[in-house]
Amino acid sequence: MKLDLIKVVNGQRLGVLTNLGKNRDKSLEIPGCLLYTRTGSAPHLTPDVLHEIEGVPSVVQLTLSTLAEHHEVLQDYKEGIGKFIGMPDSILYCSLYNPVTPPPSGYNTNKTVSVWGGGGRIEMTPSKFISMQQALQPDWYQCMADSDVMGEGVSQKRARKSVDRTLAFLDECLQLQQKSKTLNSEVIGAVEGGDVLEERLRSARETAKRPVGGFLLDNFHGDCMSREVQWKLISAVTAELPEDKPRLIHGISRPDEVLECVERGVDLFESFFPYQVTERGCALTFCYRYQPDPETAVLEQNRVHNSEESGDWKDSNANETDEPQMTPFEMNLKLER
Repeated sequence: MKLDLIKVVNGQRLGVLTNLGKNRDKSLEIPGCLLYTRTGSAPHLTPDVLHEIEGVPSVVQLTLSTLAEHHEVLQDYKEGIGKFIGMPDSILYCSLYNPVTPPPSGYNTNKTVSVWGGGGRIEMTPSKFISMQQALQPDWYQCMADSDVMGEGVSQKRARKSVDRTLAFLDECLQLQQKSKTLNSEVIGAVEGGDVLEERLRSARETAKRPVGGFLLDNFHGDCMSREVQWKLISAVTAELPEDKPRLIHGISRPDEVLECVERGVDLFESFFPYQVTERGCALTFCYRYQPDPETAVLEQNRVHNSEESGDWKDSNANETDEPQMTPFEMNLKLER
């Protein structure tokens, strides 16, 4: 994998990742996103429909938490997850967790990391983790990491432990991969440390010293910290990372948040947001007028106000409030209007 940067302006990066895929003949423009899947399938889309859609991301995101229970089947299959799910020509990236359903906290140790599949908790040592990656044969995979450092106000001691564990897992996994005769994947090193800036920077610097193919800014999902703290940490971390390797982020998929991260030097994002919107029974809607005409805006506002006064928009669900997790980019298809 090689990153060719075309332009860097105030931290924002434009470029192309080349030498991707089993034959090293594929490329990916950055900024870009990963195709979110559940157990190797794009939710709500059949393979035939997915094939007809233009602009589908060339990198497919697999989640180990949804596949770990099936690794013995894949070991016997011996041809990797790509061919098994009908995506033999795709670039496959295996992350540790499903971004839509983060795991419960309190189950990681100095020697193990836990993922949660349909049958419950699966505890992994580095050797078991590498065995799973050998069965999956992804092009990239997120290394084991102790990302169980949620929310603001995490103690510096716990943040330091998170970084130390993650670096130890990375070193052991790199050694095991070097000994493997079948695993030839790019390792994505995770940058941990919660909301403690000092530990985030230490994690970034130490991970950059290892032979990793790229970097993952982990544990920024949901409302684990305020946006102000989040943007500050991301800016500080990307400033410490080398420019010649891609930066991924987990837990960020909303369009406005993606743009904030692009401005701070992040290259690749997850694409689970449309899935969440679909599950809520909503549709995406965007206004592309960067600076709407003031006169038109006033007329539109008056039209809405008049319609509401006359009762044109009242419906049987008028007393119901929108779901609290809805974003400004959605319309609720359950409402009559």
